[in-house]
Amino acid sequence: MLLGISALLSSTTFANTINEYHCEYEVSRKGKIHGTATRDLTKVAEKTYAVRYQSEIEWMIFSDIRTEESLFELKQDKITPLHYSMKREGTGPDKSHKIKFDHASKEIRSSEEKYPLKVEWLENQQDLLSYQVQLRRDLKAGKTQFSYPIIDKNGNQRSYDFQVVGEEMITLPVGNINTIKVKRLYDNSDRQAIAWFAPEHDHMLVQMYKGKDGVEQFKIALTKFELNPN
Repeated sequence: MLLGISALLSSTTFANTINEYHCEYEVSRKGKIHGTATRDLTKVAEKTYAVRYQSEIEWMIFSDIRTEESLFELKQDKITPLHYSMKREGTGPDKSHKIKFDHASKEIRSSEEKYPLKVEWLENQQDLLSYQVQLRRDLKAGKTQFSYPIIDKNGNQRSYDFQVVGEEMITLPVGNINTIKVKRLYDNSDRQAIAWFAPEHDHMLVQMYKGKDGVEQFKIALTKFELNPN
């Protein structure tokens, strides 16, 4: 049983607003730092926000610069995506794509497709960044099980499922932080993804681990956090 999560919250403190923030991370693999990443959330209009993630990684002869951005609305206390974009540069071919959520026609359009994607329109549909904003809000509400329908980078509709597995004190470049530990649930047990969120820092993502077959693929750890409460 999680201790103290509900006590950290007020049901009205986050219901109708989202705090702006800037986060910086180091990206490592097997204990060696290979790059940096940033995550920013800004308010662009009334009830409309943008979240942006950028990473720069170098490993041996491999380089990867990646930028993702999601524009979304806070609608009836739910994150409602409007537009998602991704651009990747570095070793190998460059890639970019965009996805638009057309709420008027209830269609999802991709820059790589001439016609709307052949997927079911779901009112709780998320993109690859907006679901992370919704997950933080759900954590603040005290939820411990999460499931989000996602439109991935290939235009496919998938389900991302998560479960809170406990609380943990972890050591980061910014110091020791109490966290809520969340595990992604895969059909394939060979894959692992764990995220740590800090209630004392607005439930921010402060650490993430991804692995396959028990081997670490990468890990990110918070190095800087700036909050601009609304």
